[in-house]
Amino acid sequence: MNILVTGGAGFIGSAVCRLLVGQSQHRIVNLDKLTYAGNLASLSSIGNAPNYRFVEGDIGDQAKVLDLLKAEKIDIVMNLAAESHVDRSIDGPAAFIETNVSGTFRLLAAALDYWRGLPAAAKDRFRFHHVSTDEVFGDLPFDEGVFTEETPYAPSSPYSASKAASDHLVRAWHHTYGLPAVLSNCSNNYGPFHFPEKLIPLAILNALHGRKIPVYGRGRNVRDWLYVDDHARALEAVALKGVPGESYNIGARSERTNLQVVERICDLLDVKRPRASGSHRDLLEFVTDRPGHDRRYAIDPAKAERELGWTAQEDFESGLGKTIDWYLANEWWWRPILDRRYAGERLGLMGAGTK
Repeated sequence: MNILVTGGAGFIGSAVCRLLVGQSQHRIVNLDKLTYAGNLASLSSIGNAPNYRFVEGDIGDQAKVLDLLKAEKIDIVMNLAAESHVDRSIDGPAAFIETNVSGTFRLLAAALDYWRGLPAAAKDRFRFHHVSTDEVFGDLPFDEGVFTEETPYAPSSPYSASKAASDHLVRAWHHTYGLPAVLSNCSNNYGPFHFPEKLIPLAILNALHGRKIPVYGRGRNVRDWLYVDDHARALEAVALKGVPGESYNIGARSERTNLQVVERICDLLDVKRPRASGSHRDLLEFVTDRPGHDRRYAIDPAKAERELGWTAQEDFESGLGKTIDWYLANEWWWRPILDRRYAGERLGLMGAGTK
């Protein structure tokens, strides 16, 4: 298969590219705009692979996307290009509407034009896989319920609203035009190469530097944590085996409060990289809660497990241990990010949430 991964220089996208390039015979074309969270260093291990090509570009450039689809004879589009940080969406929603809504619309338009011109066999093989989030479902009570593929949409932030809109566009293109599209909605990802303004990497790096570790409110908000390499395997399964018109929820059944997450990070670092005195827990600092902060997310991944043969291989303990070990061993990747001027402006309270 010739697979176009959009947003392949981001956190999840780079994990997908590394997986597909390193463990398959597929040819991978990575289209990424290289915004603040796009990082080609995350792809250094596959940059010279014969079955990999990077193209800098925007999914909103419909003509460029169409030309690329034709030139590379693409069989599968995996759309991971998105603005994805809730805090940034609250501060500046326009970029989220432009990329997540308008960008997805233009990408769909290019894909439909391309698909309509394919010969019959290639037309049957083609798939458009749109990658989304559990945040489109809104939130859950603290003590009951899980998100399923039938859960009604109820987004509560500019980010989740923009992703919900893009999901609806993809479904409409399948229903109205017959474009063979499949969707997936994931829980919170974590792991290596995670941009340092997100909760887990921010907590790790702040702890290593002896800085305060900010936690929104009292840290009671609950998320289902999914190791990024497990998610990449799930996305491969959805793209290759998912049924057009269907959606698949991807989660790890690993619910933790934000406070439990950062406390566990501190406890592991107390063993792996002890402070001169005291515990890393001494660095925890509760800060003013995010506006409209969703209470709890929890995903039921039974459909993906049953129909795609996928299961998460990492539980939260094993995945978090691997993540911390990676950040301890790979300062070459995160140090340049922290040294950029914008990092000094934004990294501090950013990441006190979850996505």
